[in-house]
Amino acid sequence: MPAGKGRGEPNAGRTCVRKTMAMLCRLREVPRHLLVCEKSNFGHEKSRHRHLVETHYHNYRVSFLIPECGILSKELKDLVMDSGPYYFVKDLPLHELIAHEFINTFVKKGACYALTYNTNIDEDNTVALLPNGKLILSLDKDTYEETGLQGRPSQYSGRKTMKFIVSIDLMDLSSKLDSKKYKRISWAFKEKKPLKFDFLLAWHQTGAEGSTMMSYFSNYRIQERQPKIALSTVTDLPCPVLRSGELRGEPEAACSAQELFEWLGAVFSNAELNNEPDNFISTYCCPQPSTVVAKACLCTITGFILPEKIRLLLEQLCRYFDEPKLAPWVTLSVQGFADSPVSWRENEHGFRKGGEHLYNFVVFSNRDYWLQLAVGANDDCPP
Repeated sequence: MPAGKGRGEPNAGRTCVRKTMAMLCRLREVPRHLLVCEKSNFGHEKSRHRHLVETHYHNYRVSFLIPECGILSKELKDLVMDSGPYYFVKDLPLHELIAHEFINTFVKKGACYALTYNTNIDEDNTVALLPNGKLILSLDKDTYEETGLQGRPSQYSGRKTMKFIVSIDLMDLSSKLDSKKYKRISWAFKEKKPLKFDFLLAWHQTGAEGSTMMSYFSNYRIQERQPKIALSTVTDLPCPVLRSGELRGEPEAACSAQELFEWLGAVFSNAELNNEPDNFISTYCCPQPSTVVAKACLCTITGFILPEKIRLLLEQLCRYFDEPKLAPWVTLSVQGFADSPVSWRENEHGFRKGGEHLYNFVVFSNRDYWLQLAVGANDDCPP
């Protein structure tokens, strides 16, 4: 059992530490977090990189950094530009997501994702649809009791239970349309406690027409959206020296995974790294040993980004080293929605003060990689 739950020793190749750390992609007040680090190789038969990417369902920001690179390759740029689309639907009744036609059209014929938008997980009712067909509801006490659905208390409710989690298997439900269970859930959403939300939706199916979701929800206010892309070249960037086999670093020879994680948080936040005495915003400086790279390519994609798109991006970054490059490593960082009801798989996610759940790959030229997973205080130890 991994450390981080109060007992047990860390597994070989993995360290699990609690610390106050720089947040990837944004600066804000942060509580204590759980950071898990491990190393492996993409060619290893037990490598779990693909599983970790594919089971982190609701992603709002993806960033990658390539040292010693001024211009993205055509392959990488094409993948970045093809990171959408996704859809925004205003005031969508929840019963639409359990409709037989919706399940047959989207859930059974691809990977369908949905997440309530502009809802706070610790205050409001929130809903997420997972690609395995599970509909996860995080409901306040009054709504839960009014719907009459079966669920369980949230594990982050505290002494007085104020939130409940309901899981509905749409695949199972659609095969039993005449069952009492389906009729009860349908009645709860349509009549007993009608619920409407603003939703983000996305659907992945090879060869599917992009207009399918637009036409299906044409009776509602639906918009097709594309992720926002920010591409920049950072000059004279101090970079930590890393060794793929030294996850914990080595004094005066290589920086640790923890130090790299903090450094990335500063880079993605556009913080100064020189620790000048007159800088009152940041006193952070690059960990040592370090080297200065003339150019580094930094790309950030923001929106509702599917795991399938992220997997293709990771694979392309691995192929970056098929030809000799000056860069010794590249990074790919992914951050989930702070108010999603789940983090990885169906693990319940809470907000508390930060709501973070994210992961970062450090890809080395020999196909070794470091994988760093971080969650906030209201989450289980990452998988």
